[in-house]
Amino acid sequence: MDRAKQVPLSVGMYVLVWVVCLKTLAPIVAWIGNSFAALAVTGFLAALACNACGMVLYQKRRLVAIGLHWNAASARNAALGIAGGAGSASMVIGIPLLTGAARLRTVANEDATWATAVFVIALLAFGAAGEEMFFRGYGFQVLLRAFGPWTTVVPVGVIFALMHAANPASTPLAIANTAGFGILFGYSFLRSGDLWLPIGLHFGWNLTLPVFGVNISGFTMGFTNYTVEWTAGPLWSGGDYGVEGSTLTSAVLFLLAAFVRRAPVLRQKVQLLEEA
Repeated sequence: MDRAKQVPLSVGMYVLVWVVCLKTLAPIVAWIGNSFAALAVTGFLAALACNACGMVLYQKRRLVAIGLHWNAASARNAALGIAGGAGSASMVIGIPLLTGAARLRTVANEDATWATAVFVIALLAFGAAGEEMFFRGYGFQVLLRAFGPWTTVVPVGVIFALMHAANPASTPLAIANTAGFGILFGYSFLRSGDLWLPIGLHFGWNLTLPVFGVNISGFTMGFTNYTVEWTAGPLWSGGDYGVEGSTLTSAVLFLLAAFVRRAPVLRQKVQLLEEA
């Protein structure tokens, strides 16, 4: 098939399978009760399905060829990603705590148990992996091969942000910051050639915020006995959306980008990009 026709068909099929799976699975996992948990589980399963269809039906390859092969380089890249994500999130929380713009307070929380912590951490891992598989997986790589790096990375990063626009307490600044993350995650894929670096960055960031009782993209996890009380306004705190909607995150994004650029990432082969 002509490449000009193959790209829209491949990506269209990819998105269609994802949407159908989301719609089909949503009622099934509704019993979980928690809206974030339902989104994480359905998003992960839908991402698995659309990537499997793309790789198996169109490319005749295994699912792991989207960048999920596990080896020493994968482990290193994942660890670097988690460190970068967790470190940058700690800065966004730590700077206000050190400057008096916020304070850490202990609260009574009956959900602060080891079982809840394991459950939430697993959900955050599924959520990060599912989003990165969908936004940086088969469809992204097909576009990357057809149109090149930045004509793919930037638009997909913007779409990634717009998909978060319906989250609770979303704001224009929150969407702008999320676009920054989306573009950075795309760039991290270019650097590593695997999904482990962007998954690590995404997971490290998402895991660190709820440890301090801070909302993630408008959702409250609440699995520790801590919460952050702000004396600064929403421009610094992000309001109910969480710090991802703050100017602090806007600034730290540049530092995280510098980290990704300089980190000793081990580059792996992207099979779809190696094809003629």
